[in-house]
Amino acid sequence: MNVLILDGGPRDTRGAACRKIAAAAAGEARLKGHAVTAFELDALAIKPCQGCFACWLKHPGTCAIKDDQEPVLRAMAASELQVWITPVTFGGYSPALKKALDRFIPNSLPFFTTRRGEAHHPQRYQKRRGLIVLGTLPAADPEAEGIFRHLVGRNALNLDSVLTESHVFHDGEEDGIAGRMKGLLQAAEAAI
Repeated sequence: MNVLILDGGPRDTRGAACRKIAAAAAGEARLKGHAVTAFELDALAIKPCQGCFACWLKHPGTCAIKDDQEPVLRAMAASELQVWITPVTFGGYSPALKKALDRFIPNSLPFFTTRRGEAHHPQRYQKRRGLIVLGTLPAADPEAEGIFRHLVGRNALNLDSVLTESHVFHDGEEDGIAGRMKGLLQAAEAAI
């Protein structure tokens, strides 16, 4: 299975928990024999989406912006499992992860399909794909965690994910990621 890990943590001390989780997730995936591609998004020069839709209309599947997002898009298209890691920011994703996700538009088609009674864009590359999103917070915040889980569910629906898991780690809990990843990878293998 091709596993894509997107580490959305900042490069300062606040991103240390994300880096620890990303390393543990990559290690567990490799132990199970999976191919892992990982990106530390804050270290990449990724520009925001311009909303030009050239990726749909002028040159389908290719973003008009030439920057460090290109290998991320290719890895996304090739992945069967995506693992996103981010500090939870007011219930949402970090700026680095949000910017990268906004640029995933080339991997969908400019048409509409109905999923769960709602209109969504079909994926350009039809593949059974799972999504695991892991967040970090200094301490429990039920409201932020609820918003985060809802956001993950909406993104999974847009990606037509066959498996969706999310979990928020609080400071000091990152060491439990190895055991958690074993279970999540088993669920992904069964679903995909």
